[in-house]
Formats: sequence, structure tokens, C-alpha cells
Amino acid sequence: MTTKELQLKSVEYRKKILQYIYQAKAGHTGGSLSCIDILNVLYNDVLNVSPENFKSGLRDRYIQSKGHCVEALYVVLADKGFFPESALETLCQYKSYYIGHPTKKVNGVEQNTGALGHGLSMSCGNALAAKLDNADYKVFTLLGDGELPEGSNWEAALSAAHYKLDNLCAIVDLNGLQITAPTHEVCNTEPLDKKFESFGWAVRIIDGNNIEALQEAFNALPFEVGKPSVIIAKTVKGKGVSYMENTLKWHHGVPSPEQYQQAIEELTSVQESLSLA
Repeated sequence: MTTKELQLKSVEYRKKILQYIYQAKAGHTGGSLSCIDILNVLYNDVLNVSPENFKSGLRDRYIQSKGHCVEALYVVLADKGFFPESALETLCQYKSYYIGHPTKKVNGVEQNTGALGHGLSMSCGNALAAKLDNADYKVFTLLGDGELPEGSNWEAALSAAHYKLDNLCAIVDLNGLQITAPTHEVCNTEPLDKKFESFGWAVRIIDGNNIEALQEAFNALPFEVGKPSVIIAKTVKGKGVSYMENTLKWHHGVPSPEQYQQAIEELTSVQESLSLA
């Protein structure tokens, strides 16, 4: 897909995220909106994974460690044909598989996640398996900045560097806010780039809501042969909706009818501007 097509796709994904959260009256709105550009570029421009090859051992792996932002993952998987989009009408309903965190009962989901700090460890295991099998598949994982104080992340970071897992890429959705406060107030992990570098990783810092920057970063993988790569993606929580951006209450807020209408109108206006550009 072209950069412009991906930009338009991101806007459409944002509208879908809001639609299903609004209908379900539940969901992690702000973080899903901040990370959707990352998922968009991964699934439409990077990953060798599809409904047709999902059972193949040669597919690329994507594990969403920040599992609470599953709405972003669901709309992308539906768009890629892993399941009918109509299934999302059951989001967060009784007996639905489409719950508030990823589960392997949903086609296209690699691992159950949501207990924060586990995704990087699982991804290291997948990447190490590829090395042992001399397989060419790549492993990607999305971490939230709020989950980084979990100690398991840093055990995994040490292991990834020790085993020279240059087939592994971690992306940190650095939107700066978590459920109770800004991340630096809850448990400061800065300077994040220096921490990962000291653990033996190759690091790039980018604008995580910029499609071109994401394409460029993914195309440059691995950043250094023999080292795992991490993309520190600076994003905006609630990106794309004016009253949600950088606002703590939208960590898991559900818009009112009036707020939902305003959000859709704002995104439609962006869509129209991009189409005319």
C-alpha cells in the first residue's frame, strides 16, 4: 500500500475503533487510538501473516503485549479477513470471544495477553525458536510504556540481547499516560533509549503516529546485525480526536452520543482532506 493509502486506512480504523467501543460501551479508547498507526503499517506493509498462512510455521509473529488495547487489533484483524467484521458487534458481550483482551480463541491472535509485562518474554521465545530452527520468520511485539516497570520486560530484554535475536523487534507505544497518571509520575523509565541500549538493543526513536516514519523504521530492520531492535514510538493518547488527545480520562472512556458524533465528524474531515491531497 502507498503511504497515502495507509494514512487513509488509519483514519478508517480509528472510526471503527470508536464505533465498536461506543456500541459495546466498553473499551480502552485512548491507547487503541495511539497505537493504531503502528498496527496499520505492520499488518498492511510489513508482516508476512494472513488468514491463509496463519497455521504455517513460516509466518511472521505479532504479539500484542499491551493487550488492553485489543480494539485496535480486532479492527485490523477483521479488515485483513481473519474473521467477519460483524463479529465485532458482540464486543464485550456475554459468551463472546471478542473480549477486552486478546485470546487465542479469536483467529489471528498469537497469544493470550493482558497481564502486562509478558509479551516481550513470549516474543523472545518465538524469536529464539526461529534461530534454533534456522527459520526466516520475524517476531514483533507492541509494549505499552505503562507496562515497562514490570521486571519480566527487563529479564526478556537481557535474554534477547544475549541470544542475539536480531529477528525480534519490540515497539513501545510511548503515549505518556497510563490509567492513573502520566507514566513518569507512576514509575519513571526515562531515558528509555539509554536503558535499552545498555541492555544490548539497537534503538530508534520515531513519531509513532507518522506513517512514513513507521515505514522507514520497519524497512530498516534489523537496526544492527546481532542485536534485537526496539522502536520507541512517540504517540498521542487518543490520537485523531481533539477532545481525547493527551487526556487521562480517555484511557478507557466511552464517548456519549454527542461526543461520538463529534469524533466521527472530525475523522471524516481528515479523511476528506487526505483524499483531496
